[in-house]
Amino acid sequence: MRRGFDAQLEQLNNELIVMGSLIETAIAMTIKALIDQDKEHAQKTIDFDEQIDQKEKDIEALCLKLILQQQPVARDLRTVSAALKMITDMERIGDQAADISEIALLLADTPYIKKLEHISLMAEETAKMVTEAVDAYVRGDLDKARTVIENDDIVDDYFDAVKEDLIGMISQDVRNGSQALDLLMIAKYFERIGDHAVNIAEWVEFSITGVHRRSS
Repeated sequence: MRRGFDAQLEQLNNELIVMGSLIETAIAMTIKALIDQDKEHAQKTIDFDEQIDQKEKDIEALCLKLILQQQPVARDLRTVSAALKMITDMERIGDQAADISEIALLLADTPYIKKLEHISLMAEETAKMVTEAVDAYVRGDLDKARTVIENDDIVDDYFDAVKEDLIGMISQDVRNGSQALDLLMIAKYFERIGDHAVNIAEWVEFSITGVHRRSS
């Protein structure tokens, strides 16, 4: 009985790794679409979101099967429950990558008003946080999960820097306003991706300790 349950838990881990890989790919494609003003990558990211949505449904079905058929208790139940919560955040990350790509499509034919230094750094940091959060779950690594949570401050600082940059551009020339708002929205989506990575890490922490920091 236990052997069968462990096999299904391993399948769950493998499926989460696959979903993590999908959202990492989506973020990488949307960054390329944005930085290179690449319409093809932007459209691919938008279309790719369907694969992420389907993977969420597959993992949700597996989690419910584990709960109903195996009736896990204690840490096993926390592990499955955390996975259910995590895939919601992972799916939303896919949505936000698609949202960024939709704006990138609109901006693809217009030169940027400035280099996207801080947005690029912000994008790289959020991508790293997502990867580390999923890896923390798979490895049961509490320290790694807590590092992801702490790194949210880095993303917030980048967002503030982007905002200051764009305010400066508008001050120089009000005609920069429209694109500045689009770029600010992109930065906001990356900030939300960072927030979802933190949520994932907090559920990893819960699966290991039995305590969720926002509920304690």
